Amino acid sequence: MSKGKVCLAYSGGLDTSIILAWLLEQGYEVVAFLANIGQEEDFEAAREKALKIGATKFIVSDVRKEFVEEVLFPAVQVNAIYENVYLLGTSLARPVIAKAQIEVAEQEGCFAVAHGCTGKGNDQVRFELSFYALKPDVVCIAPWRDPEFFERFAGRNDLLNYAAEKDIPVAQTKAKPWSTDENMAHISFEAGILEDPNTTPPKDMWKLTVDPEDAPDKPEFFDVHFEKGKPVKLVLENKTEVTDPVEIFLTANAIARRNGVGRIDIVENRFIGIKSRGCYETPGLTLLRTTHIDLEGLTVDREVRSIRDTFVTPTYSKLLYNGLYFTPEGEYVRTMIQPSQNTVNGVVRAKAYKGNVYNLGRYSETEKLYDATESSMDELTGFHPQEAGGFITTQAIRIKKYGESVREKGKFLGL
Repeated sequence: MSKGKVCLAYSGGLDTSIILAWLLEQGYEVVAFLANIGQEEDFEAAREKALKIGATKFIVSDVRKEFVEEVLFPAVQVNAIYENVYLLGTSLARPVIAKAQIEVAEQEGCFAVAHGCTGKGNDQVRFELSFYALKPDVVCIAPWRDPEFFERFAGRNDLLNYAAEKDIPVAQTKAKPWSTDENMAHISFEAGILEDPNTTPPKDMWKLTVDPEDAPDKPEFFDVHFEKGKPVKLVLENKTEVTDPVEIFLTANAIARRNGVGRIDIVENRFIGIKSRGCYETPGLTLLRTTHIDLEGLTVDREVRSIRDTFVTPTYSKLLYNGLYFTPEGEYVRTMIQPSQNTVNGVVRAKAYKGNVYNLGRYSETEKLYDATESSMDELTGFHPQEAGGFITTQAIRIKKYGESVREKGKFLGL
């Protein structure tokens, strides 16, 4: 007698393949769900593996368009970043995957959803909070928090041994025991030898990007066109124009990948309170974010940009990282992105070269915040230099008071 039908987020990798077999052992009927979110994966091989292990059904949901238009481009608009370096590649994908998984679970009559997230990581929080927001009555099965499971599989070697015992093919080996997660925006590498933060990642670990040292000796030029902060066209060196949102992102990925753009190696603070070491490749998102920030300098009001950078960007990034996308505060903060982007219309000319994106120039046909005459050191029209004297005088009022107070105490300001 089946305990009921469960929709398992199935990647075809080590953890979820073992979890699929374990759920079947526990007496559940399992629908294996896989989101096509732009990862380079053999979906047919994943299907064959899931069905061979014993899944009742295997369903792939293509969410690439939704991922780009509803999540990645808004992340570009807000310049999303966590702890000043991580572009949130994993976090960005979770709301899209969770939404698709709940849709499949309801379609297939599953009373529960299951995932392969570890009990020490962020993803368990991201997925489960999303599940409960999207379907409050859903049951969530998290094997890595079940003592019966994690005491049986104490580490990756136990998983690999079980896979060998059950004849389950997996990509991980004892020689390369790190864990990966990939989507259109990035790939992450964690665990195994990477848990020592002083261990240099082996050169053959990196998957998406060319080693910057091995990248072409000639820079690659391109133009990115933005409307209201979103990329709307990418023009290549050969004048090819790309305008479809998904193709824009894929093309940005291709340029960045072959030029070694987008690698980082960091120790970050997980939401759950643990520090972790992660290596990430985020090529296209790095390219688009870099050019977007550059255009904002030309087209966004100073105070608007300051408020956005102080409050909206860090709040959005933290909420996303912590799995709070489908929350009142998440919804509220997302409404604050677009108003800052209505003037971000124009073009950035750039090049990718050996691990970096260089902005070469920018222009806008519609936004006139920048006035070359006012800024010029060679012209006296527009802003008149003598007018700065009054500005300095008013700014100096409180600073003079501060200096007087220090001197009255017999002290002197110094370095």
